[in-house]
Amino acid sequence: MRNATGLLLLITVSLARCVTPGRKAFSAYFSELTRERRSVGGPRRSGAPAAPLERLSPDDVLLAVKSTGRFHRPRLELLLDTWISRNMPQTFVFTDAEDEQLRERMGNHLINTNCSAAHNRQALSCKMSQEFNLFVKSGKKWFCHLDDDNYMNTGALRRLLAQYRHTQDVYIGRPSLERPIDAEEMQGSAGTKQVKFWFATGGAGFCLSRGLALKMQPWASDGSFMATSEHIRLPDDCTVGYIVEALLGGHLIRSPLFHSHLENLGLVSDVHNQVTLSYGGGEERRNTINLRGPFSFSDDPTRFRSVHCVLYPDTSWCPGPRQHLPSL
Repeated sequence: MRNATGLLLLITVSLARCVTPGRKAFSAYFSELTRERRSVGGPRRSGAPAAPLERLSPDDVLLAVKSTGRFHRPRLELLLDTWISRNMPQTFVFTDAEDEQLRERMGNHLINTNCSAAHNRQALSCKMSQEFNLFVKSGKKWFCHLDDDNYMNTGALRRLLAQYRHTQDVYIGRPSLERPIDAEEMQGSAGTKQVKFWFATGGAGFCLSRGLALKMQPWASDGSFMATSEHIRLPDDCTVGYIVEALLGGHLIRSPLFHSHLENLGLVSDVHNQVTLSYGGGEERRNTINLRGPFSFSDDPTRFRSVHCVLYPDTSWCPGPRQHLPSL
């Protein structure tokens, strides 16, 4: 989990430091990229139902879950019991520690990145770099990143992504701020340049189309992502927004269907149509969705098991209708 809202985001970046060997080779190509607002971009908020433009199967989407060793037991096992159990073929967990128990359940879908277990810019970007590389190599149409405290409703996800074409430039998620980041880039002897861009918080999850990801490669593939993150001194989710908006001229599509622990989750309803859910807080300051049954708060403090039984009542461990609690 990150707290991107706490960053003071007035950043000075030396353009000279951003230039890496081979980067100029891409300049001619990327200078020709169009920077107008694309049909899927601009300030539009996504969430309203629309006719699908593409038919998507579960195998069209790569789901990347970021985790760390100390959260394997309290978080990952819950996800494996719930939404990952129905989406194992397309789900990969990126962590920083080997775990024989999880390896037995996930096989090669558990990826030990050998990144640091620290919760800092370098460690987070190290994992995101490997997530991005796997997606590019996979050939899949969509890449969706989420944290280990997210529940992913894959049915709602595919309905949302089907409204766009994977060949277009699509970057969709939920910002944690109601304003874009305001940063300054050093332009060498020319002075500074003001840069503003939106980013989707990784704590709520976000998705990228293949068409956009391929354009991001010079700044995101094969170690370039970590270099870009260091150049702008921002964490992984902010770096994605920087590449998409500031470097490529793309635009974040803001969707209210993604949710993080940074919002008041008690206001979230209609779980059937939400793409991601989350939880936060302790016993005294619990922040979860307000869902009736089938489990009590003591048995299901995150509400993920209850959500799963609402979406998939045929799950073997879900109680029958007569066992559901009348209220919370």
